[in-house]
Amino acid sequence: MKIAVYSAQPYDRRFLDEARAALPAPGVEAVYFSDRLELDTVPLAQGCQAVCVFVNDLLDAPVLEALHALGVRAVLLRCAGFNNVDLRAGARLDLFMARVPAYAPEAVAEHALALVMTLNRRTHRAYARVREGNFALDGLLGMTLHGKTVGIIGAGQIGAAAARIFHGMGCKVLVSDPAPTPQLDGVAERTSLDDLLARSDVVSLHCPLMDATRHMINAASLARMKRGAMLVNTSRGGLIDTAAVIEALKSCQLGALAIDVYEQESTLFFQDHSSDIIADDVFQRLMTFPNVLVTGHQGFFTIEAMREIAAVTFSNLACHLRGAPCANALPTT
Repeated sequence: MKIAVYSAQPYDRRFLDEARAALPAPGVEAVYFSDRLELDTVPLAQGCQAVCVFVNDLLDAPVLEALHALGVRAVLLRCAGFNNVDLRAGARLDLFMARVPAYAPEAVAEHALALVMTLNRRTHRAYARVREGNFALDGLLGMTLHGKTVGIIGAGQIGAAAARIFHGMGCKVLVSDPAPTPQLDGVAERTSLDDLLARSDVVSLHCPLMDATRHMINAASLARMKRGAMLVNTSRGGLIDTAAVIEALKSCQLGALAIDVYEQESTLFFQDHSSDIIADDVFQRLMTFPNVLVTGHQGFFTIEAMREIAAVTFSNLACHLRGAPCANALPTT
């Protein structure tokens, strides 16, 4: 079997090749493309029976139909989210589609903490100052997180890991999730979304992107937040209405913003644009705020997580090759 790996970076190749070498089924070949999967790049999968894709690859009905016409029968997502996949089209085409539902959840939770700590204590600005011989402290004042209230929206594996981390730091942790959260008994107080927004000094998003959660952080929800609170998003960019967040930052209703994801990131993240003019005016406006911290979707990027992603990806492929049930298969509706 031949697999076309889209949105491939050198580190993807390293870990995927390691996992492929350990695959019990011989004869699996991977070809790597840095290109993002979209309709124009489907022909790269010519001669392949499977594709391996990432968070910003496009798998709508036209793309899936074009892949199927080339002979592709398996779609392997090396990520947890699948909001970029047309599930009905995949089911209609009888494609095997599977994801990596959870990988080192502590990695993303720890990155959320890193964003909070960096933005709160201005360590990124302090580092730049000291490099220039400036040891003044003006403008670097932060708050003590111990005793503050942190709201976790979404208590899956990553959200639960984040809750435990902040609880361990002495924070009061609030959790809002439609599902029961017995795993956080004694760690977090379960409450409504509105109550969480009103009481939290820090709000951290850890929920999937779907119709019900798209732009859940909007003008109305921002107005319900405690004035001056910090918002953190390490989940999916589409959870936030960026234009509304900019207005909240301008009015100081929102005290600070830390994001590892961005709604229009597909043309920006994972690439070097240091010599380019970035045409995204909304993103450029965000970058003008001194109380905004952006990282380029690196929350998952640890050795442990990359190894787990690669291993589960090829484990899913092994299920397909054996015709065995796959616990990580995408839902068909």
